[in-house]
Amino acid sequence: MPTSAKARPKPGAVPKVVIIGAGFAGLSAARGLARAPVDVTIVDRQNHHLFQPLLYQVATAALSPADIAAPIRTILRDQANATVILAEVTGIDPKAHEVVTTDGRIPYDRLIVATGARHGYFGRDEWAVHAAGLKRIEDATELRRRILLAFERAEAETDPVRRRALLTFVVIGGGPTGVEMAGAIAELARTGLAREFRRIDPRSARVVLVEAADRLLASFDPALSEAALSALAGLGVEVRVNHPVTDCDQRGVSLGGYRIDAETVVWAAGVMASPAGRWLAAATDKAGRVLVRPDLSLPGRPEVFVIGDTANVAGPDGRPLPGTAPVAKQQGRYVAALVGARLRGRDVPPFRYRDLGMMATIGRKQAIAQFGRIRLKGGVAWVLWSAAHIYFLIGFRNRLAVALNWAWSYATYARGTRLITGAVAQSAGPGPERPHRPPVPSKS
Repeated sequence: MPTSAKARPKPGAVPKVVIIGAGFAGLSAARGLARAPVDVTIVDRQNHHLFQPLLYQVATAALSPADIAAPIRTILRDQANATVILAEVTGIDPKAHEVVTTDGRIPYDRLIVATGARHGYFGRDEWAVHAAGLKRIEDATELRRRILLAFERAEAETDPVRRRALLTFVVIGGGPTGVEMAGAIAELARTGLAREFRRIDPRSARVVLVEAADRLLASFDPALSEAALSALAGLGVEVRVNHPVTDCDQRGVSLGGYRIDAETVVWAAGVMASPAGRWLAAATDKAGRVLVRPDLSLPGRPEVFVIGDTANVAGPDGRPLPGTAPVAKQQGRYVAALVGARLRGRDVPPFRYRDLGMMATIGRKQAIAQFGRIRLKGGVAWVLWSAAHIYFLIGFRNRLAVALNWAWSYATYARGTRLITGAVAQSAGPGPERPHRPPVPSKS
C-alpha cells in the first residue's frame, strides 16, 4: 500500500518514527531501524527492557530483577538515530500525528504502537487485589513478598487451619506461565526452603494449579500436556482441570461448589491489551487487541502500525497469533523493514509469522518442547529451554548472571534472592497486606 500524503514528511526532512513501548516488539522495531534514514524516538514509562519469560523466576526467588532487565538507554546507546524518552503515554492524536504523554506531545511521521497487555480478569477486575498477576518487575517482587511472607507467617501461626491456608498456593491458569509458576513454587517449598524452619515443614505446602479447560497447555500437543501433568504431579502439584474459578477473595478461591482456602493466589489465566485501541479509535477484539491489516498497519492509517500483544494478527490457522516473545520480535523486525523499504519507494509482502516452536519448563530437569512435528520432553527439552532463554537474554552480563545462578541452584538447591521487600506488616495480622492497584499494561 502506498504511503498516504498525510503520512509523508516534508521534502528534505528526516522522517520521525515514534515507537511506544520498549518490550520485545518495540525494541526489535527500534533496532531494525538502526540503518534507516529516520529519527527514532522510543517512549516508555519504564527505563528498562524486561525479559518477561523469566519473570516467574524472580517471583519464586530464583533470580533477581536485574538478571532479566536492562536499561533501554544502555541497549540503544550505540544507535545514533535513536532517542529514548521516559514518559507515560496517555493518548494518541492520529489527525495531528502526535503522541500525547505526561510530558507533552511528540510528533511523528510513522508511529509504531507496541504497548503490550495487562492482566485480564474476564470482567471480574475486583479479583485483581486478591489474585496477583505477573507482567512487570513490580508484580514479581510483590508475588515474591507474598509467597515468602506466607511461610514466615505460617511459622508463627498456632491455629492449624489458618496455618494450612497460609501454606496453600493457588495458581489460576494452565498455560505456560501458570505451569511454570506452579512448578517453581513447588520446588521452592520442597527444596529451596527445606530445613530452614523449625515449626513448619515447607515441604507440606499445597500447590494447586487450576485450569478451566479440559487439559493444561492447550496450544501444545496433547501428549506433551500429559507429560507436563506428570511432571507437575512428581513435584506434588495438585492439578484441577475443567474447574473454572467462580469467585476469588482475600481468603481463597471458589471452583463452583468447591472451596480452596489460600492466602496466596497467582493469576495466569488471561490478559487484556493496553488501551491503544481506544487511543486510536480503532476496531478491537474482545481482548482489546487492535485489528490490523496484513502489513500490521491500522486500517485507514497506513502510517500507524500496531504490533505485539496489542495487535490481533491472524496466523496460518486463522486464529490470532499468541502473545509470545517470538511473535512480537518478528513483528517488530517486519515493521522496521517495511518502513525502510517504503522510504526507498519499495514495498514488502504482508507479514508472515515463522513458527519457531514452543517450550515450557516444569521445575528441575523437566520441560517440554514442540518444534513442528518434533516433540521433546524431560531432560533434553530442559537443556534446550535453558540454552534458548540464556541466548535470548539481552546483554552478556545478564546471560552470565542467569547461567551462574541456575548452575548454583542446580548444584545446591538454594534460592539466592529470597528478599521480602515492600510493605511488610509489623505483626502477623490476618494476612499479607494487599494494597489495591489497578492492572497496568506491560510491554510487548
